[in-house]
Amino acid sequence: MTFSRRGNLDRIFSGVQPTGNLHIGNYLGAIKNFVELQNNTKQSTCYYCVVDLHAITVWQEPAKLKKDTLETVACFIAAGIDPKKSIIFNQSKVSTHSELAWILNCVCRMGWLNRMTQFKEKAGKNRENVSVGLFTYPVLMASDILAYKSNKVPVGEDQKQHLELARDIAKKFNNDFEVDFFPEVEPLIFGGATRVMSLRNGLNKMSKSDISDYSRINIMDSKDLIVNKIKKAKTDSSVIMGEEVLDESGKFSKEIISQRPEACNLLQIYSAISEASVTETLKSFEGKEFRVLKEVLAETLIQKIFPIGHEVRKMLNEENYLTRVLEEGAQKAKEQAEENLKELKNIIGFI
Repeated sequence: MTFSRRGNLDRIFSGVQPTGNLHIGNYLGAIKNFVELQNNTKQSTCYYCVVDLHAITVWQEPAKLKKDTLETVACFIAAGIDPKKSIIFNQSKVSTHSELAWILNCVCRMGWLNRMTQFKEKAGKNRENVSVGLFTYPVLMASDILAYKSNKVPVGEDQKQHLELARDIAKKFNNDFEVDFFPEVEPLIFGGATRVMSLRNGLNKMSKSDISDYSRINIMDSKDLIVNKIKKAKTDSSVIMGEEVLDESGKFSKEIISQRPEACNLLQIYSAISEASVTETLKSFEGKEFRVLKEVLAETLIQKIFPIGHEVRKMLNEENYLTRVLEEGAQKAKEQAEENLKELKNIIGFI
């Protein structure tokens, strides 16, 4: 039995956790790409979700969770995601995500989840005391994607394994019930800075949880703070390298990343924010000292990032507007998700 997507249009889904105080890693690795997909893929429906159910796999203070959710929506819109062109909503408003997650839990195999490296990294030595939700998080992520029969998902390198799980679950469901219900999910992995690293340690991912605020550029940082953070960003004593450090795909080789991680990180950030290729970036700065790159990078970040932060601050004073965007988006998302869930329940044999 074959089920087709309405109009055979692409459905693109991606989500961002409401962590609050988003940084350029969130922007360059996700939100900037969301805007490009919205504007450049006319024959598609884009679902951009604030994944608040994922957020509660660890304890969240309720008032802060609400504030962070609204801030994430404000950042979406300030960066260029248009609620009239894309569907913006928060996950907890569409109950299909949770209901489908239970069904997919019954399809997924324990061995598949046991192989998820991100759980091992996040749980560490405390794995007996973390929430069950953290362990089954990848199944909820699969539900987020499959609830809309999404066939394209923009992901970072660190989420590729979770997307593979979603593909495996979809394939097993189709095989078990001898249907062609879920489409094959295609990852959209963007070049440049899909994985932005810390300004203090180029081997660690840029993260809000880092104790040092100077490890990241926050979306709402002031101009002076952006300059100071870039000025103090860790580099090395050598001059900027040339094209010989790139591999055949035009990316930094693993060898040079291991040798000069902070240098590679700053160059990749500049490449992504300026929309120049890494090759073009190296041609511009080869043989120069890092202070030259830092001056240009700080200026470019102020041009591209500061206006977004300024708009976010203004928008946070319009809570009613942000709430309305979420409610209207959730209603649109519900219509499609509930229609798909109804079909799926019929396949399973639910009355």
